[in-house]
Amino acid sequence: MHFQRLEDLRIDFDLTQQQVADILYCKREVYRRYEKGTRELPLSYAIALAKYYNVSLDYLVGLSNVKNPQK
Repeated sequence: MHFQRLEDLRIDFDLTQQQVADILYCKREVYRRYEKGTRELPLSYAIALAKYYNVSLDYLVGLSNVKNPQK
C-alpha cells in the first residue's frame, strides 16, 4: 500500500526523509520504502508519526480526510 500522506505531511512540515527517519530511529532508506509502499509501516511508527504531525491514524493512512476529528 502506498501511503501518499506520509510524503505529503513530510513535505508540508518541510522535512527531509532523513529527518523523519531520525524521528523514527530508522535508516532513511527504510523510511523511503514506507513512503513508497514497498515496506509495511509498523503500527508503532504510524502512531509516532500521527502524534508528531498531530493527525489521526485514519488520516495518516488515508482512511479519512479529517486530519484531527477531535477538533
